[in-house]
Amino acid sequence: MAGTVKNVLCLTLITLVAGVGLGYVHDVTREPIAQMEENTKLTAYKTVFPEAASFSDMPEATAGSEALIANAGISGVDIDSIVQAVDASGNKIGYVINSTTHEGYGGDISISLGVDNEGCVKGMEILSISETAGLGMKAKEPTFKDQFRNKTVTQFTYTKSGASQEFEIDAISGATITTKAVTNAVNAALEFYRSLGGGSI
Repeated sequence: MAGTVKNVLCLTLITLVAGVGLGYVHDVTREPIAQMEENTKLTAYKTVFPEAASFSDMPEATAGSEALIANAGISGVDIDSIVQAVDASGNKIGYVINSTTHEGYGGDISISLGVDNEGCVKGMEILSISETAGLGMKAKEPTFKDQFRNKTVTQFTYTKSGASQEFEIDAISGATITTKAVTNAVNAALEFYRSLGGGSI
């Protein structure tokens, strides 16, 4: 009986110490992780909208985006956040929209899309991805990403037979699921952009 009580007390103590330790580690690492994520976003913003001198948060702008995306027939994508791109003179020159698709082969894929006031895509950058190495991870390569750059279209589609239209994207060989997921994330961001009343598309 005494042995059982002793074992229970030992296990309780170990659990308590482990819990306190994990809590401490979480508190210590939370701020650096948040800062790293913020730096990753800022780098992406500058990549997809190089003309911008600064970016202004629009925290309330994503309200209603879920229904908007669903009504456009796009599923499995969330609009995470949006910032306004501003040039050195203080002029508002477009937006950077962050979206996440839940339909990647290896899980969620998050992107940043820069769109100017005329509806031209300035660039697309991958924020986070965990697809198959050598296949879906090729979505991070310029060969794929740059296909979206400097195009003014209502919606992108992907093809396996060679893009011949402005709105077509060459699919990543052997990674159709990844291609579709990223294209949907881009299209959701474009749909949300149009809801803001910007651009000519």
